[in-house]
Amino acid sequence: MPSHTVVHKKPLRLDDEMQFIRSWIEKPLSTGAVMPSSKALARTMARYVDPTAKGPVIELGPGTGPVTEALVRHGIDPARLVLVEFNNDFCRLLRQRYPAATVVQGDAYRLRRTVQNYVSDPAAAVVSSLPLLTKPLRTRLRLMADVMALTAHGAPFVQFTYGLVPPIPKSLSGITAQASNVIWLNLPPARVWVYRAR
Repeated sequence: MPSHTVVHKKPLRLDDEMQFIRSWIEKPLSTGAVMPSSKALARTMARYVDPTAKGPVIELGPGTGPVTEALVRHGIDPARLVLVEFNNDFCRLLRQRYPAATVVQGDAYRLRRTVQNYVSDPAAAVVSSLPLLTKPLRTRLRLMADVMALTAHGAPFVQFTYGLVPPIPKSLSGITAQASNVIWLNLPPARVWVYRAR
């Protein structure tokens, strides 16, 4: 009698999209996107992270995990991931999908305080899907200061945006900024900005 192998499939992407839409309807400013990031956007973000760099990789606002998945596919060990997510339902989902990762439910805009008990070594990168342009400039600059305090010198702060302007001003002292091409395969089209300490 042939043996039957049970194949555990990942939940359908449509489920993620429905959960994202539900969260966006309930709290549009904190969810920041109607749909999860596309694979093209997630891959672009992950490419800026060096898998060989030492230290944790902090992801802000991972949602249902499309960028997390791209980071893992790019060669980041899930055990190095520190996922900072405000939404409790998304946290539960992330813990199921990435049991080796550290999932921190908390406010990414108060990053140093939120991760102080989880991150001791300088981070190799911070990758963010936060809706920065919905926040006052003061809040964005405080986040940037937290990121720079938590990362190794020259480590990337990778942030995507739907906006035409950079989410953090390019003219910020002591910081270099570069932008990707527009990622048309995302809905809506997006661009990735990468900031590093000089």
